[in-house]
Amino acid sequence: MPEASVSESLSSARERLQAALSAAGRPDDAARLLAVSKTKPADMLRQAYLAGQRAFGENYLQEALEKRQALADLDDIEWHFIGALQSNKTRDVAEHFDWVHGVDREKIARRLSEQRPAELEAINVCLQLNISGESSKSGVALADLPALAETLLSLPGIRLRGLMALPAPSDDFRQQRHAFRQLATAFAELQERFPEARLDTLSMGMSGDLEAAIAEGATIVRLGTAIFGSRPPSGE
Repeated sequence: MPEASVSESLSSARERLQAALSAAGRPDDAARLLAVSKTKPADMLRQAYLAGQRAFGENYLQEALEKRQALADLDDIEWHFIGALQSNKTRDVAEHFDWVHGVDREKIARRLSEQRPAELEAINVCLQLNISGESSKSGVALADLPALAETLLSLPGIRLRGLMALPAPSDDFRQQRHAFRQLATAFAELQERFPEARLDTLSMGMSGDLEAAIAEGATIVRLGTAIFGSRPPSGE
C-alpha cells in the first residue's frame, strides 16, 4: 500500500467506526481506533500520525522499540503492547509503553508494577480473557478473572482499565456478536464487583469484525489491515 493511501485508509476506517457507532445507537466518541502497526515501517506510522492518529499497537517488542526511537520527535504518540508478554520483556514494556493489552498472569502484572518507572504515570492494563475456554488459547479463565482483577487493583504502578479478548475468527455476524457479548458480560460483572476501580475499557474488534464489536460495547477497536494494508495475521 503506497504511503499516500494511509491517510485515506485511516479516514475510511474512521467513517466505518462512526457508522458502526451510529447503527448501535452509541455516541460518536464512545470508541476509538487503535492502529495496529506491527510489521509496518515507521514512516507508515508517521503518515498515520500526520493524519491525526495517536494510538498505535505493536506485538513485537524489538520492532516496537526501534519504531519508538525513529518517531521520538512525535512525543504524544500513545504506545500499546498487544499480545502475550514474556517475563524477560516486561521491563522494556513497563519503561516504554502506555498500555498493555493481554495480561493474563499475576506474575506478569507484578513485574510490570515493580518495573514501571516512578516518574511515569501508571501503565494501563487490560486483562485478556479466554472466552473460548480452550487450553491452547491465551487468557485468564472466566472463573479466575475476579481474583486476578483484585490482585491487579492492589498493585502500584499499573491501572486496570478493563478486558480484551481474541475470539476465534468468524465471518458470521451473529457468531461474532455472541463472542463479544461474552466479554461484555464479564466486563459488566467486573464493573459491578469493583465499582471503585472505574473500569472503562473493552478492547475488542479487528478489521474483520469491527461492527459486531461496536454493537456489543467495544471502546477500543484494533485495526491494522484496514489502515495499513495486508500483513501476517495475529492480534489485530
